[in-house]
Amino acid sequence: MLEHLRTPVSPERVVVVGAGGFVGGSIMRRLAADGVPSLAVTRRELDLLDAGAGRSLAALLRPSDSVVLVSAVAPARTAAHVTQNLRMAEAWADAFAAAPVAHVVYISSDAVYADGDGLVSETSCAQPSSLHGVMHLAREVMLSAALKAPLAVLRPSLLYGPGDPHNSYGPNRFRRLAAGGEPIVLFGEGEEQRDHVWIEDVGSIVGLTLAHRSRGVLNVATGSSVSFRRAAELVARLASRPAVIRGTPRQSPIVHRHFDVTACVKAFPAFHYVPLEEGLRRTVRAETADGAPAR
Repeated sequence: MLEHLRTPVSPERVVVVGAGGFVGGSIMRRLAADGVPSLAVTRRELDLLDAGAGRSLAALLRPSDSVVLVSAVAPARTAAHVTQNLRMAEAWADAFAAAPVAHVVYISSDAVYADGDGLVSETSCAQPSSLHGVMHLAREVMLSAALKAPLAVLRPSLLYGPGDPHNSYGPNRFRRLAAGGEPIVLFGEGEEQRDHVWIEDVGSIVGLTLAHRSRGVLNVATGSSVSFRRAAELVARLASRPAVIRGTPRQSPIVHRHFDVTACVKAFPAFHYVPLEEGLRRTVRAETADGAPAR
């Protein structure tokens, strides 16, 4: 669970490593809205897989900085992906050894938890069953061992919203299929229930964590799990053309994921997540305003 080390104060500067990505973009938008000075570090400025990347990152840092770490090869599906991600974490550790900072926030994943139908909380066993989860847990441990500064680890559940570059199973893929006039294909009948988080809520949680200079672990989850069937129906209802939803023969057991969000409510009692249906509406409005189709 998170421990706040101060009453909310705007950080002097926030360095976002991985600012050009889906999650990094939401964090940069939140910082801009809050008027927080920031430095965006993308692959154009620094490739964390280059030799000497740690020294290059250290040269950008100030002792008063708060740093948000988002960069990843994701999803990590192969051993090579895991190795690349750990090399990035090694560069971060080298940078912080050479240039200590005031606060670090690491964006991890709920994939670090074991699959199961029980309530997941911050005290649940971290026992990943996927390479993606193994990668994130290893990076959490590496940062904990390397850092002297307070470290906050945020573990988001399934994310959705405009501009998502991935095509993972869930609302983002469903929107792409519906926009292209293709059927929304479910695993089985879409019985699995998952916690879906609107991308801008991640930026908001990060902003609050930075303001409080919090340390510890927090799951980024709404506390309301929705079946993939229900998510597909919501997407179809908002689609600009008729959308067909199809089930398929089930190939794997049905496993749900439900979160106990007591820790988040305690940490940020005034914060409220955007419900899935409203988040999907906002996503459609954002894409319509940009003149861009669902991606």
